[in-house]
Amino acid sequence: MKLPAKVKIVDVGPRDGLQNEKEPVPAEIKIGLVHRLQDAGLKEIEVTSFVSPKWVPQMADAAEVMAGIARKPGVRYSVLTPNMKGFEAAVASRPDEIVVFGAASEAFSRRNINCSIAESIERFAPVVEAARAKGIYVRGAISVAVGCPYEGEVSPERVELVARLMKQIGVQHIGVADTIGVGTPVKVQRAMEAALKHYDLDDVSGHFHDTYGQALGNTLAALEMGVWQYDTSVAGLGGCPFAKGATGNVATEDVVYMLHGMDIETGIDLDKLIDAGKYVSDYLQRKPNSRAATAILNKRAA
Repeated sequence: MKLPAKVKIVDVGPRDGLQNEKEPVPAEIKIGLVHRLQDAGLKEIEVTSFVSPKWVPQMADAAEVMAGIARKPGVRYSVLTPNMKGFEAAVASRPDEIVVFGAASEAFSRRNINCSIAESIERFAPVVEAARAKGIYVRGAISVAVGCPYEGEVSPERVELVARLMKQIGVQHIGVADTIGVGTPVKVQRAMEAALKHYDLDDVSGHFHDTYGQALGNTLAALEMGVWQYDTSVAGLGGCPFAKGATGNVATEDVVYMLHGMDIETGIDLDKLIDAGKYVSDYLQRKPNSRAATAILNKRAA
């Protein structure tokens, strides 16, 4: 078992984490969160999403948030752009990276973005081409890679299909996402193996939700394969608007605590990260959804 010596974490809290909040979160809070994450040492932050405000009202302030960030050298700021309209709106905000999402299940694709898997790839192709022509890095994600709320279990063959299609249109990096958090370690490894048929180890990442409490185990299972890049969400923010009952992404604090305890380097200051999570949780008037943050905050209070 060869574990990676260092791990790169993409904090998706400002985008994936906040997009499900029922009440609008002001742009200044989102900007404040990004600033606190970069101060904690995060080098990759998924900031916002250029989508129709009709579908995701929480992200209607995307341009304002991107414009308000005091950018730090060495930090990559990414945005989600599901189609050309979103991409064109995003370009003015100078993202370092764009993200496109395809699903490994037909039913999820139809419910989520209102088209088939094949149609979604057709829709992404001009976005990918336009981004790469402008020197913007393109990351793709495969949603519901191990389980779907409508179809149940998702086979590794479906993951391989989407990875192959993403590769064909020029997507440079692929994330394997357990969007509803039903995955277990062996299932996650099979989905990863499927993606690795088309992408190098350095170009894949894991994105695990903690609905069934499996996200850290799934992270460890992927680490054992040598996967060294992960999406996590500060304070365990998030869920999935199309998957009833799905809880947040795995908390960045919990993953960092585990990695540091395994002598794996992240470049992240855990105390400052906990402060960032507390900042946004205080605004939302609830406790951080992170076991490590809760334990350390309790210790501080004592």
